[in-house]
Amino acid sequence: MSKPGQLVLVALRKMIASGELAAGARLMEIPTAELFGVSRMPVRMAFRTLEQEGLLVRFGGRGFQVRSVSADDIAGAVEVRGVLEGLAARQAAERGLSPEARDTLQRCLHEGDQLFEKGFVTEEDLEAYHDLNMRFHQVIVEGSHNPAIADALARNDHLPFASVTALAVDRHDLAREYRRFNYAHMQHHSVFDALLNGQGARAEAIMREHANATLRYAETFGVATTDERMKVILPSS
Repeated sequence: MSKPGQLVLVALRKMIASGELAAGARLMEIPTAELFGVSRMPVRMAFRTLEQEGLLVRFGGRGFQVRSVSADDIAGAVEVRGVLEGLAARQAAERGLSPEARDTLQRCLHEGDQLFEKGFVTEEDLEAYHDLNMRFHQVIVEGSHNPAIADALARNDHLPFASVTALAVDRHDLAREYRRFNYAHMQHHSVFDALLNGQGARAEAIMREHANATLRYAETFGVATTDERMKVILPSS
C-alpha cells in the first residue's frame, strides 16, 4: 500500500476505535479523499483493507459503513488475545529473556510502581500506563521469537478495544480505575517473575488471566464511544 493509503488507513482505524466514526457511519470515497487531501485511490485501498479487517461493511452498491461491534464480538477477540499472549509468554519463558528485554520489562514495572504507589491515579497517569502497558506486552511477544504470534495478534487486534493499544477508562470514577489498573500492574509483576524463572506454564496462565480480566469490563467497552464520562486512550502515533 502507498504511503498516502497507509496514512488514511491508520487515521480511519483510530477514528473508528475512538468512536469518532460510530457504528453505522457511512463513508464515501470522494468526501474521505477530500478530508485527507489525497486522491481516491489511497482511500479505496484503505476501505478495502478495513473491510478485510472487519471494521467496514459495504453499504448498498456504493460506499461503506462502519461495522457495528457487539460486546460479544469484543469478548471473543479478547479471549483469543489471551490465548496468543499466553503462548508468547510461555515461549519467552522457555527460551529465556535477552538482557535488553529484561531491562525494558523492569523499566515498565518501575514506571508502573511510581504511578500507583501514591494510591490514586489521574487521567494523565492512565495515559502513561497505557504507553508502558503497550511496551510490556510488545516485549513479551517479541521475546517469544515466534512471528506467527505477532501476525495473528495484528489481525485480531484491529477489532476496537480488543487490543492493548486502546484503553477505555471512566474519567468520573478514577478510584475504580485505580483498583482496576493497579491489579493489572500486579499481574505484570507476576508475569515477569515467571519469565525470569523460566516457568513457562505459570507465565502462560497468568498472561491469559491478565487478558481475560478485560472481559469483566465488556460493559465499559460497550459504552465507551457513546458516554461522555468515558475516555478512549489510543497510541499517540
